[in-house]
Amino acid sequence: MLLQGKVAVVTGSGRGIGRGIALALAREGANVVVNDVGCSLDGRGSEQDPAAEVCREIAGFGGKAVPNYDSVSDHTTAKGIIRTAVDSFGRIDILVNNAGIVRDRSIMKMTEEDFDAVLAVHLKGSFNCGSHAIPLMRDQNYGRIINITSSAGLRGNFGQTNYGAAKAALMGITFTWSIELAKYGITVNALAPSGMTRMVGSMPGMENRPVAPEMNPDLNGAIVAYLASERAAHVNGQIFGRRGFAFTIFQTPRPIASMFKEGGWTPTEIADHFDGSLGEHLQQIGIPQTRREAPPVKK
Repeated sequence: MLLQGKVAVVTGSGRGIGRGIALALAREGANVVVNDVGCSLDGRGSEQDPAAEVCREIAGFGGKAVPNYDSVSDHTTAKGIIRTAVDSFGRIDILVNNAGIVRDRSIMKMTEEDFDAVLAVHLKGSFNCGSHAIPLMRDQNYGRIINITSSAGLRGNFGQTNYGAAKAALMGITFTWSIELAKYGITVNALAPSGMTRMVGSMPGMENRPVAPEMNPDLNGAIVAYLASERAAHVNGQIFGRRGFAFTIFQTPRPIASMFKEGGWTPTEIADHFDGSLGEHLQQIGIPQTRREAPPVKK
């Protein structure tokens, strides 16, 4: 019970990865605000109420949770998400910025509205919730923030200019907040999770793909629960990932090679020397694809 007595807000936790995180935190003793507006993948309306269903699941194993239906994308309504934690449980210790939508299109087909809508939820939504939660965490000299990023932002992915931009920006927010807030006992880390969810299933090439056991979205919850605990006080400003049954750690982009010439270079001189110095260190772009054979068809 690493989180006994702690209070957590998990945005976008009615389904998928967010749901698994909410369940994991509750199983470790945290009281949880399950925030989800119940929208479709692209952020438009829905009549479903997944937040209430997750709260019932948590109550089923003896945990405590309350639903919240405010949108993270509006600064005013986002305050209501954090206020729900305080009103229901008296404090806010943990914020998991997980809410997100997708509107995947190649750059030649993406509209301004597609771009703005995705950044409003992933990026501005994380800022909004953080700006309301952080002052309360500062006053109690304790807080844990976990931003949910993505390999689409860390490495790039076809058709996801908006999503990749938002997720890469969350890496920058994580680094900045971790520096600013450490003196207040607040740590800020990020996770690039994996799992077969509605969002992943909508990506090009993922349709009708067999779901392997290691693609269970609930597997992400364990490391979030650890990072949210007092035992992770020394872990700050880090970017983690999950592939299969393994947790990984990313390193900040940093210089790994250089080419020097006294007085500087001409373009032609760079062309003559580039491949033998910097060129051999060019990084792979895109998310590495793991080939997996489909199971045999039973006749």
